[in-house]
Amino acid sequence: MRAARRTTLTGLALVTAAAGLAALPPDAEAASPAPAPAMAAPDIDVARVQAHLTELNAIASRNGGNRRSTGQGYRDSVAYVKAKLQAAGYTVTEQACTSGCTRGAGPNLIAEWPYGDASKVYMFGAHLDGVSAGPGINDNGSGSATLLEVALKLAETRPSMAARVRFGWWTDEEQGLNGSDFYVRSLTSAQRSAIKTYYNFDMVASPNGGYFINHINSTAAAPMKAYWDSLNLRPEENTEGAGRSDDYSFEAYGIPTSGYAMGASARKTSAQAAKWGGTAGAAYDRCYHSSCDTTANINATGLNRSADGVAHTLWQQAVSATALNRAPR
Repeated sequence: MRAARRTTLTGLALVTAAAGLAALPPDAEAASPAPAPAMAAPDIDVARVQAHLTELNAIASRNGGNRRSTGQGYRDSVAYVKAKLQAAGYTVTEQACTSGCTRGAGPNLIAEWPYGDASKVYMFGAHLDGVSAGPGINDNGSGSATLLEVALKLAETRPSMAARVRFGWWTDEEQGLNGSDFYVRSLTSAQRSAIKTYYNFDMVASPNGGYFINHINSTAAAPMKAYWDSLNLRPEENTEGAGRSDDYSFEAYGIPTSGYAMGASARKTSAQAAKWGGTAGAAYDRCYHSSCDTTANINATGLNRSADGVAHTLWQQAVSATALNRAPR
C-alpha cells in the first residue's frame, strides 16, 4: 500500500461504488426465484501461499533487496507469477504501462480463467511492486501470493463457471496507483461495465494486524464479510486504506469494489486488541515500507484467513451451483 497521500485521478469524477446495487423492487424480488447456492470453496493451503512469499523474498534478495516497479526485482516477480499461471492454463497478458507510470516501470500482469460468461467479470487484484527500502513481503507480497494460490486452486479444481474471473497484478502502485489506473483507463466503456466487482488485496498478513474490509456494508463486500463473520472475527471498515490502494482506480469509474486488509502503519486500539489479540498502541505492521518487511514479517493465521476468504468470495460470485460443463482438462 502506498503512503498516505491521496492522488486525484485527473478528469475523473468519483462515482459512488454502490450505484446500481440497490435491491430490486419488492414485486420483482417476489417474482424472481432465489438463486441456487454456489458450490463450497476449497481450502487454500497457507503453506503454498508462504512458498510464493519465500520466492518473492528470494527475488528481492537477488536484486538489491527490493521489488520496486522500475527494477529487475519487479520484472522477476512478474516472470515468476506469469510462469505459474500459464502452466495452469490461464490466458496471461503483460500490459505495458505506456502513460502515467514511473519511467521504466514494469508491466501489469493480467490473467483470465477462460470459462464462464464473459459479460459478467469478477476481478481480483493486488499490487506486485514494492518500495525500494525492502523486499515488500507483507506489502504486498501477501496480497499477490494469496491471489496466485487462489488462481492456481481454481485451475486445479476446474469447477463449472457462472461468470468470468480475471486477476490483476499491478505495477507502480507505490508511486501513485499508476498501473491500475492505466489498466482501467485502457478499457472501453463496455469492458468496464462487464466488471461487476473489483476485489483488492493489499497487506493481508500484518503481524499485529486487524481484520478490515473495504466498504464493509456494501453488496460487493457481503461474501467477504460473511466468511470472516463465520470465524467470529467481527471485521471493521478499512478506514486507513481508503483511497490508498488500487481499488480507488476502479472506484473512480463507478465499478463496485471491496477487499481485505490487515493494516499498515496505523496503531491498533485497545478495543481491537481485546477483540483480535495483538498489542494495543503498536502499529499493525511495524515493518511497513521498511527493510524488515521479509518473510519473518508475516502473520500466517491472518494470511490463511484472508486466502480462504478470497476463495469463498470467488466461489460465491463466479462458480456455478452445478457440476455441469466443467472446464475441460
